[in-house]
Amino acid sequence: MIDCALEMGIELTPERAETMGLFLDELCEWSKKTNLTGISSRDRIIKELLLDSLVPLSYIPEQGSILDLGSGAGFPIIPIKICRMGLNTHLMEANNKKVNFLKHVIRLTGLSGINVKRGRIETDGDLLDPAGYDIITARAVAPLEKVIRWCAPHLKQTGLMINFQGGDFAEAIKKSSKIMRKTGIFLHEKVSYDLPQKGAKRHTLLFKKH
Repeated sequence: MIDCALEMGIELTPERAETMGLFLDELCEWSKKTNLTGISSRDRIIKELLLDSLVPLSYIPEQGSILDLGSGAGFPIIPIKICRMGLNTHLMEANNKKVNFLKHVIRLTGLSGINVKRGRIETDGDLLDPAGYDIITARAVAPLEKVIRWCAPHLKQTGLMINFQGGDFAEAIKKSSKIMRKTGIFLHEKVSYDLPQKGAKRHTLLFKKH
């Protein structure tokens, strides 16, 4: 895991790698009974999910508040939290089995300052911090246009929204242009990369709010 991370310019301390190992062990164990990711291979989970989650790490501060939308099996938010312990972290997930898994993993890894909200942001926004969040992450939740519409009201001014896209993201940006103008969201930076041994081009999009 550490070597694969270094290939992508991500430095993992042994302590962080050990905590992520606990998370992955539990994910693989639960996946024998419940489909949490759609991927059964631990090696593929590391290369396609965990490392992908850590790409925007250098843009994420040590302190502040972060919301992860549609947390699923914990990507990207659990790896990010392991590397940014000081973040006040909220997870929102609608699936009860995945909520139970997330709560279990949080207990197992001893992570603090992190809690899980069961619900959907489009209907259960009252469960979230009314002050808003410094950072919002969304991976494989919905089309970008919907993600921006849902997240913008909960993002603080000058806040950062992180979205993960496959090879062709230009069309998604084009379809989202109207809602971006309406909400004051703009594309601040794009990080392009290849995942180890996968070859497919990936993009992490970093949006900011005027």
